Amino acid sequence: MQPIQLFDPASSTYTYVLFDQQSREAVIIDPVDEQIERDLAKLQEYGLKLVWTVETHAHADHITSAGRLAELAGARTAAPQGCGIGTAGVQLKHGDTLNFGAESLLALHTPGHTAGSMSFVWRDHVFTGDTLLINGCGRTDFQSGSARDLYRSLTQVLFSLPDGTTVWPGHDYQGRTHSSIGQEKATNARVAGKTEAEFVAIMDTLQLPKPRRIDEAVPANLSSGLRHDADGVLLLQPSPPTGAHQGSYAGDVSAALAWQWVQSGEAVMVDVRTDAEREWVGFVPGAVGVAWKQWPGMAMNPDFDRQIQAAAQGRKLVLLCRSGVRSIAAAKRATELGLEAYNILEGFEGDPDANAQRGRKGGWRYRGMPWRQN
Repeated sequence: MQPIQLFDPASSTYTYVLFDQQSREAVIIDPVDEQIERDLAKLQEYGLKLVWTVETHAHADHITSAGRLAELAGARTAAPQGCGIGTAGVQLKHGDTLNFGAESLLALHTPGHTAGSMSFVWRDHVFTGDTLLINGCGRTDFQSGSARDLYRSLTQVLFSLPDGTTVWPGHDYQGRTHSSIGQEKATNARVAGKTEAEFVAIMDTLQLPKPRRIDEAVPANLSSGLRHDADGVLLLQPSPPTGAHQGSYAGDVSAALAWQWVQSGEAVMVDVRTDAEREWVGFVPGAVGVAWKQWPGMAMNPDFDRQIQAAAQGRKLVLLCRSGVRSIAAAKRATELGLEAYNILEGFEGDPDANAQRGRKGGWRYRGMPWRQN
């Protein structure tokens, strides 16, 4: 079984779609923003359900469509832990696997092009991103690159795979589509037969021009392609309340930053919608339910103070509601109680009639975090 290989001429980027033949669940590797309509059409053509978008690294030559695919196709996002892509729902480590139907994708940490770069093994195929190219390799002169790390990734990780493993690169500039581990071990001009010192000397003298889109692409890709400006990193920084709310609670955070804090154990996520809303619209996995107001008549929850203090347990609080109004009010009250409380920007709106069963706002679906209707 072969992957579906797609090509973006502007950046010479290869995108790959893998799928399980029985369940039709699919994975897309290194999708390109400008090609999202093509990719959605390809999924529809094959009757596939996209369950994962996967990045090999934070790209410097194109902007990913991972965030938009999570929104439009209901996929979850995954990226290498060392790349700083904080909006990715799953931060991959060496040896992790992603399942789709009865198939699985194995993550291999292959640093060098960037510190977090990964390659992915599926059956007897390896998707190497910018780590290993056909008769070449990725550059190492920017974005946390290291020629020594790349040499070890090539010779000790990728070249330890069986010689018959098909190599599917992240780019090719000469129309070549694939290679093999055996072929690259024997003939790759950069690394075949070279010592580490010789390889480092080659890489240090390349003097390649700066990627044309690097200043735009890297910040956008750190937020799964959702921010196309140089301030994309601001998604991962809290901002203080402004106007009438100034100083009344700790600050506002994006869904990406809130989830990053929750995953690290630094914060607890609190859903302040009513019990009825959570039951009808949907639950956010991992969130503690502490209603700010309850029916009938949306009266104040008399147990709020006790419940919010019990939820905190010495951690930050990140609060969400449907639109963001109640979570701000609840954050203010939690602050009065001596807790460090943040409002999650934009809120969470669910559509109980949608097949996808995902929130319409607030970044929950944007970063691929699934939720369910009870």
